[in-house]
Amino acid sequence: MTASGAGVRRGRLLFDGWIAGVGTTSGTRLVLGHWPRSPFGPFSDVMVQDADGRRTLFAPSQRVAEFVAATYTFDRVRVVPVAVDVAGARWSVTAGPLRLWLTVGRRTPLGRLLCVVPARLARSRRWARLCDGPARLLPGVRTLGSAGAGRREWYGARDLHSLRSVRAELDGRDLGAPGPLSPPVTFGFGSAPRTPALVRVCSTVELPQEGKR
Repeated sequence: MTASGAGVRRGRLLFDGWIAGVGTTSGTRLVLGHWPRSPFGPFSDVMVQDADGRRTLFAPSQRVAEFVAATYTFDRVRVVPVAVDVAGARWSVTAGPLRLWLTVGRRTPLGRLLCVVPARLARSRRWARLCDGPARLLPGVRTLGSAGAGRREWYGARDLHSLRSVRAELDGRDLGAPGPLSPPVTFGFGSAPRTPALVRVCSTVELPQEGKR
């Protein structure tokens, strides 16, 4: 499946938004993607990996679900309404049976450094390659790698905030107190940071050329 329109440049799909990652004492780990700008228009999705390692994608449409499931790896894909409400520092997320509440904390020292990186540089593969070495010092974190269906993907972080509080429920069951996102999630080539955080990020997915799949 391909996408067209805003956010597509020469076979490269550009996503500009936020990623929040958090672990819980139940062993469930959650990664929220909130994308105000994407080739599919504004959307949000949530990736969940439980204590047994089962990976579930909650996506807002069949089109988004097909693209994300072809790029990453899941054991189950659920197409459900996904809504993100942002009121100052408070984020409220609903994804079918999943509820997530976040309170965003201060910008970290690294976040202050990332804010000065020009957007054009942050989107480049050269910058992602340069950052990949230092990123690998953090368990599971990568900025450049291979995705599904012969695709390549790279990330450019532009801001970083801590999370002051997190609460999550799935099917009406409280998932427990927030904690490190550990072990790293295994949806793709990299994981979100171990410490619960909200990251402003540019993500680029490069589609394979015809005949080179």
